[in-house]
Amino acid sequence: MAQFVHLHVHTQYSILDGFSSIKKLFDRVEELGMNAVAITDHGNMYGVKEFFNCAKKHPGVKPILGCEVYVTQHYDHHLKDSDHRKYYHLILLAKNATGYRNLMKLVSAGHTEGFYYKPRVSHELVEKYSEGLICCSACLAGEIPKAIMADDLDAARKAIEWHKRVFGDDYYLEVQLHKTEVPGATEGMWEVYHQQCKVNEAIFSLAAQTGTKVIASNDAHFIRKEDGPAHDRLICISTNAYIDDPDRLRYTQQEYIKSPEEMAALFPDHPEVLANTLEIADKIESFSIDRGNVLPKFNIDPQFLGEIDAHLEKYREIIDEGRCDKDGNPRGEAFCTSVAYLCHLTYLGARERYGETLSDEQRERIDFELKTICRMGFPDYFLIVQDYIAASRAAGSMVGPGRGSAAGSVVAYCLKITNLDPIKYNLLFERFLNPDRINMPDIDVDFESLPVAHEYVERTYGTDHVSRVITFGTMAAKSAIKDVARISHVSIDESNRLSRMVPDRLADKEGKDVKITLDNCYKYVPAFKNELENGPQVNREVLEYARQLEGSIRQVGMHACATIIGPGNLTDYIPICLSKDKDTGEEVWTSQYDGHYIEEAGMLKMDFLGLNTLSIIHACLNYIKELHGTDIDIEAIPIDDKETYEVYGRGDTVCLFQFESDGMRSWLQRLHPERFEDLIAMNALYRPGPMDYIPDFVARKQGQQKIEYDLPGMEDILSETYGITVYQEQVMLL
Repeated sequence: MAQFVHLHVHTQYSILDGFSSIKKLFDRVEELGMNAVAITDHGNMYGVKEFFNCAKKHPGVKPILGCEVYVTQHYDHHLKDSDHRKYYHLILLAKNATGYRNLMKLVSAGHTEGFYYKPRVSHELVEKYSEGLICCSACLAGEIPKAIMADDLDAARKAIEWHKRVFGDDYYLEVQLHKTEVPGATEGMWEVYHQQCKVNEAIFSLAAQTGTKVIASNDAHFIRKEDGPAHDRLICISTNAYIDDPDRLRYTQQEYIKSPEEMAALFPDHPEVLANTLEIADKIESFSIDRGNVLPKFNIDPQFLGEIDAHLEKYREIIDEGRCDKDGNPRGEAFCTSVAYLCHLTYLGARERYGETLSDEQRERIDFELKTICRMGFPDYFLIVQDYIAASRAAGSMVGPGRGSAAGSVVAYCLKITNLDPIKYNLLFERFLNPDRINMPDIDVDFESLPVAHEYVERTYGTDHVSRVITFGTMAAKSAIKDVARISHVSIDESNRLSRMVPDRLADKEGKDVKITLDNCYKYVPAFKNELENGPQVNREVLEYARQLEGSIRQVGMHACATIIGPGNLTDYIPICLSKDKDTGEEVWTSQYDGHYIEEAGMLKMDFLGLNTLSIIHACLNYIKELHGTDIDIEAIPIDDKETYEVYGRGDTVCLFQFESDGMRSWLQRLHPERFEDLIAMNALYRPGPMDYIPDFVARKQGQQKIEYDLPGMEDILSETYGITVYQEQVMLL
């Protein structure tokens, strides 16, 4: 039985070009009995972390991490003009952890330094970062095939010799053969096959002359042969071409995950080209791309460091809790210094918040939290967050009072990260940090001016230490229908009619909510069933191909709030690309791994949120000052003002954050809130799921329904919410 490994594979992260979902790719490779597979997307590593994670669920399939990079046809990838636009394709595969790091360096440089239509690197960069990489000559767009097609065998030979000098025995020539079977195939589709035949003949000859091994690949862009027509439509969407345009870009529809037997049939006289793919797979070492938390170090006040011995002794009991990590490894002197400084700032803030003399409850809570933070290894995290918040305030920009589970931390309150006393409101620290669940802290911070916050961290930690986080936009049900309809000559009115058949909410035959996908729509929406059975042929085709393309990645974006801060140049840890900051219009570093995977790569993710409400508050305070000469501290306003609660009770909250919706205003009019706790509860209840309890909450508050407790001991915990379980803290206490 033939054996083979696909080493040239494009997933859907080769955006609007590759059609293979990573999960289905591994399923198919496993089904075909192959023991390894590579990922080599165009110029990026977007899918590498998902690919690596998916491989863990398929222990019989070795993951090979790679990229098809773009190499400039000139000496300098920084040159960006029409005379220096051309490039070659080149396959690079990480043989080990060193190769993975070098691949990140190369791919990142292509985006941050050499991007001009494509993320390009130079031969010089390829050589600089060649250690640990296996190199293959790629498709017809590769340097050697292009020279052969130009009948310049001397140039092809010189290129082979250069690559062999750089990569040694880890350099392989590559052959492909795509003889189309599409009925009525265009001349261009046949031209690909004829050029491949010409190139392959020359490659085998040059391989013999230069002592270079050859591999077979299939430049896979989709998984199964029957996926070809759907992939063809994806290419039309990508190139904005009609499906019947005779001059458009077309693939041969042979670019799928072929079985070893199918690959062997392509090269019956050269079985070694399959065997050499196994040789490459055997060269790939087992290594992990996951790592523990890689946190930046906070720059501590030199005056504090001048008295560091006294501070280390003063806070020794807290420091001892985390002096070593969970495996017993010492965390080092710098860590202990950070803990001491965190303790110092916390107790300074505690006296400002609570007074010079702390109660036993306050001191015990602070010490408990500090010990937990120290044990979990996060002192620098808190120091960094409090620092950039203080810097924004010092720059005259408002910062929110805190949101989410971080409001349960007294340490955060003392550091002025939050402005809500968790002891007063019975908020639990364990919701925020729990030693039994080692997760990175997650403190969401609202800023009036995001540019001020971002500029500060970039200036303080270095622009190459800071990045945003990428997002991937996929084809949803409606957009998939519209995209396929557009390339199929379906009118805009008809396209809109079809897409509007997708409901905003969908239930199955038993009335249970189901995810809105085209598969489910076709099952449960009668209008779709009718269209698929009785509609025009073109409409039925549109709906079928839209179903296949739904979920495909359509574009990349930048996360609205996620920001990464690292201890060094981030390209040492993750691959980087560029995105445009919508506030400043500037290109900023952005991780190529999205938020689902960034923490597994060890990166510290902070959430910087821009909140327009803060700008409104700031403007109001300025107007009051201008009109009445009065300075108001928005953090110190009373929360028992009767007239303010009457405003809420009338539903006059159109411009109040999280109280502005019609539904919320309607419930406020029925609730007639009279205390701050009523507003907190309504804010917590007004979301899918808990909303079902709002009628009982309002009725009990108004005395229209009896307040009952299932057990006598529940009254102390649930009395402030009229016997309704509203908060996670209540669940934890129960």
